[in-house]
Amino acid sequence: MLTIARENPTGADLSLLFERHTADMHADTPPESIHMMDASELDIPEVFFFVMRDAGVPVAMGAFKRIDDSHAEIKSMHVLIERRGGGLSRRLLDHLVAEARAAGFTRLSLETGVQDMFGPARGLYERAGFVECPPFEGYWDDPNSYFMTRSLA
Repeated sequence: MLTIARENPTGADLSLLFERHTADMHADTPPESIHMMDASELDIPEVFFFVMRDAGVPVAMGAFKRIDDSHAEIKSMHVLIERRGGGLSRRLLDHLVAEARAAGFTRLSLETGVQDMFGPARGLYERAGFVECPPFEGYWDDPNSYFMTRSLA
């Protein structure tokens, strides 16, 4: 049984998700272009962090971070590789969009990579209504980054 709930990112049983996410981000991206947040950085009031569990076992995570009263950014979305291909990424993304809307945000943006390994993620975001946009809140015109946004109104 799959569940998605808001949790603390420093939970003891989340280490595999963070290890895999970190390894993926460092596999094909120059260090100066990695914009992920680790568990302790996600453990702040401005971040809404969610875990997807299958029979209690964590299989995916995702978060959004408040930029201002109307705008939030998706952070650290990751599904374990052995669980990909079954629609979990879309289910988690839909949950993040719904939660951001419920929290009163009217715009949701994200930064992802331009490398081939990020192609499936970019496709997922495009199918969910995200479109390319310029860098936002603290980002710069990085040739390794691809920025996307969508309205939640």
